[in-house]
Amino acid sequence: MTTAADGSPSDTLVRLAGVTFRFGRDAVLDGIDLEIGPEQFTAIVGPSGSGKTTLLRVVLGTLEPSSGNVRRAPGLRLGYVPQVETVDWNFPVTVAQCVLMARTRGRVGPWAGRAERRDAASVLERLGIGHLADRHIRQLSGGQQQRVFVARALLGEPDLLVMDEPTSGVDAPTRHDLLHLLGELSDDGTAIVLTTHDLNGMAAHLPHVVCLRTSIVASGAPIEVFTPDVLERTFGARMSVLEHAGMPVVVDHDAHRFHRVIPIRDAAS
Repeated sequence: MTTAADGSPSDTLVRLAGVTFRFGRDAVLDGIDLEIGPEQFTAIVGPSGSGKTTLLRVVLGTLEPSSGNVRRAPGLRLGYVPQVETVDWNFPVTVAQCVLMARTRGRVGPWAGRAERRDAASVLERLGIGHLADRHIRQLSGGQQQRVFVARALLGEPDLLVMDEPTSGVDAPTRHDLLHLLGELSDDGTAIVLTTHDLNGMAAHLPHVVCLRTSIVASGAPIEVFTPDVLERTFGARMSVLEHAGMPVVVDHDAHRFHRVIPIRDAAS
């Protein structure tokens, strides 16, 4: 539980007010107002170049906005899971060593104590990869690699877990497993903010979605936000929205134009 400056419980972990970020003259983010509260589980969606990763970096504090204000709760603990494509998987470390970097990074000596090794082993077991502790990270599957970086972030006991495209490059079963894992973390009280291009496989399953295209186009529950108008303003393309089991399903508005039935030849022919 984070606290406000007066010692009372804080209901906001991070608050962005009128945040603009520029690269040169170009605004990557413009007038962003966003609050992230305890136990919040949010997906940020938008096209490539819409400012999603930049927004995460502003939330984390690794980028300072050109204008506007960012406030973080005192003592806020942040965890970060990068895109797997940005990681050098040839770096010579084992799974356990990679996870322990959350505790040993920045020390004069890199050695972890017994208690830290025990904590790391516990987190790895929780994520179902304890048996991989001594394996080199380059030997892992995409889903296992993702879990390693989630484990490293969790070792810091974050109040807020920030994830950049966690389902990029993983198959459907791995995505399902990751979604289930994040749901458990959310139920345990960890706030989660992630970016994703996956509207149906990831974002539609979360309780809160922010549609971003330099500015925030809309935010709310997926069933409220995923409308043809909002999606067109966000992605610049017409989309249709169906409903299945109470959930929105986004499809290309002109998908029927490209649909072609390929006849199956009789095996005897």
